[in-house]
Amino acid sequence: MKKNKSEKTAYLITIGDELLIGQVIDSNSAWIAKKLTGLGIKVIKILSVQDEENEIINALNEGLEKADLIITTGGLGPTVDDITKKTFAKFLGVHMEYNKEFFEKVKEYVAKRGHILNDMLFNYSHFPKGTIFLKNRVGSAPGMLFNKKGKKIFALPGVPPEMKSIFSKEIIPILKKESIGYYILKKTILTSGEIEAALAEKLKDIVLSFPKNISIAYLPNLGRVRLRITVKGNNKNKLQEQLNEYVAKIEERVGDYIFGYDDETLEEVLGKMIKDRNLHLATAESCTGGMIAHKITSVPGSSDYYKGSVVAYSNEIKEKILSVKHETLEKYGAVSEQTVLEMVSGVLKTMNCDVAIATSGIAGPTGGTPDKPVGTIWLAAGSKEKIITKKLQLGDNRTKNIETSTFFALDLMRRFLQ
Repeated sequence: MKKNKSEKTAYLITIGDELLIGQVIDSNSAWIAKKLTGLGIKVIKILSVQDEENEIINALNEGLEKADLIITTGGLGPTVDDITKKTFAKFLGVHMEYNKEFFEKVKEYVAKRGHILNDMLFNYSHFPKGTIFLKNRVGSAPGMLFNKKGKKIFALPGVPPEMKSIFSKEIIPILKKESIGYYILKKTILTSGEIEAALAEKLKDIVLSFPKNISIAYLPNLGRVRLRITVKGNNKNKLQEQLNEYVAKIEERVGDYIFGYDDETLEEVLGKMIKDRNLHLATAESCTGGMIAHKITSVPGSSDYYKGSVVAYSNEIKEKILSVKHETLEKYGAVSEQTVLEMVSGVLKTMNCDVAIATSGIAGPTGGTPDKPVGTIWLAAGSKEKIITKKLQLGDNRTKNIETSTFFALDLMRRFLQ
């Protein structure tokens, strides 16, 4: 895609062998990319490279050629395997020089923590000549700013709290000061209950009517699809109006499937619905093993509306605690619509609450039968007056089945309340 002349671009480079062997997940790039997008800067590539001089230099050269600015994270510690500063010096064509002011600061930092100063910290106090320092308010390793060929290169430590502090307090003001008045605005619509292809078909005519500066992305994941609408341009107010207009058109078309926006979670949305209605919720879980309770209680303030859960993994507990009839289990089995209906009724009575969710199924990878293969899940949600149910037929991945069942169970309660 041809670059818009008004659009500023960035390369993100993460440095560290631990990223490439799967020992550490790169969460820094996602965080930085989101912040840059909010500043109207488009991330065009994210690279992860090992702690090796040639690899780092090659990545920097590539970024210098293709992007307006480069941000690196990682490799700035005092240990011998952190070669990033020396590699930057070679890339910039300068020598390393001792910084006495930094040495005194790190000396004080180390002494406060009861450690002994050694040669390693002396070496740690050497930086490429011409380094512009970015204050680290969380740790000892400063961020660094370099200029080459009229482009800025920011080097940040890889520890997330340190990286975020430096980026927020030091880099954002620099980038805002140099802003060219180009904006990228996004709105993410969260949906459930319809697959990606079906949503795309429902929205086909709306998407075809988009102006050139608007785009949509369909992002499916375990029972839900995120619709991310992006607008780009120079007039922020007009862009916001444009974004609102097309979001409204999408809401009108697929509103029944929308459960939230942007960073909202289903458990947050559901919690607000229950609280607004002055209700109390309980859960009765079998195959989900407490995952629904975990999701609900991850929301601050959930104690205002959530009473608790019965993890009735065995038939014995289903009968004794939830009052599921022995005859129901004998005739229909634990994984059945009849059983989850009685689980809801039982937990409503046991917990003395207004609404409840129940799950029972075969999470796998074993335990299936010809009539009820692995991945067969029954869900129920309701009150004393009415209960609705849903049957899922999933695959044989246990973790995925539990996560998907949890999401659909929460969504079933949301739909019940609607």
